[in-house]
Amino acid sequence: MIKPPRTYPDFHDPQAHPRYTGIATFFRTEATQSLRDVDIGIIGVPFDGGVTHRSGTRHGPRSVREQSTMLRRMNAITRVAPFATARVRDLGDCWIEHPYEIQGALKEIETFYRTVTGAGIVPLSVGGDHSISLPILRAVAAGGPVGMIHIDAHCDTGDDYMGSRFHHGAPFRRAVEEGLLDPARVIQIGIRGTTNDPDMWGFSQRSGMRVLPMEEFDDKGWRYAAEEARRIAGSGPTYLTFDIDSLDPSQAPGTGTPEAGGITALQALRLLRELRGIDFVGGDLVEVSPPFDLGTLTAFNGASMLFEILCLLTEAWEVRQRRQPM
Repeated sequence: MIKPPRTYPDFHDPQAHPRYTGIATFFRTEATQSLRDVDIGIIGVPFDGGVTHRSGTRHGPRSVREQSTMLRRMNAITRVAPFATARVRDLGDCWIEHPYEIQGALKEIETFYRTVTGAGIVPLSVGGDHSISLPILRAVAAGGPVGMIHIDAHCDTGDDYMGSRFHHGAPFRRAVEEGLLDPARVIQIGIRGTTNDPDMWGFSQRSGMRVLPMEEFDDKGWRYAAEEARRIAGSGPTYLTFDIDSLDPSQAPGTGTPEAGGITALQALRLLRELRGIDFVGGDLVEVSPPFDLGTLTAFNGASMLFEILCLLTEAWEVRQRRQPM
């Protein structure tokens, strides 16, 4: 150590250093390319080849990384201390070698995540656009379909768009068709906005997903939404995906497809904290687009949601560890 601490012993932990110092990693965790001694891996996926309108989310992981250095080591509300409980590491980026061919790019992501999950690591990802969730699910759900709690302004269960069935508006339709998701254990929270197709999200209802539109969320509250999520997800393995456009544009302007009248950051934080105890096996935060951000507000709120998701994954991982035979 070139500069050892002389006055404050706590500074032996780099996460305790002043937050404006050091090289940015997710939550100032150790960066590694090794899959050894890792329980939860935080991974950037700088890919926006599935965007249908405003590009820019390829820059999301770097921006969220930077803003995540603002956060501290313990959740002051739930008292979860993820870095003291599990070996959390920044595994760098799943960068794409062939980004201009979308199905090939998604295959690259899938291969990367199969390597990660094959090493027994719980993945927590930062996009990138929402198309990245499909190849991640191909790895996470390799052993059988999982449930999903999906917080978003859009259901993302569309179909062909301008010649492609693979884009950020369709990953969960494809995931159901591929047997990765059990639609009866999927809830989509915060859905709203305009559409050109009156049946745009019809696949969600017909397949058995629970769609909880923003109007219902607003009428009944975040606690009701969490209770519904817990009821739908049940006790089985569950994936958590958080699209930053679920937040109101006043609190997340930096995204490609904003929709008026969304969830506030406080409501989202309380919703996530109320999901403790669910068997989360992976999660992601997507659609942060720095070119449209204002004062890094979206990236900071994204990093704040990411920390809550990390806390949920850590508690679920800890429960599974206790259940394993000695």
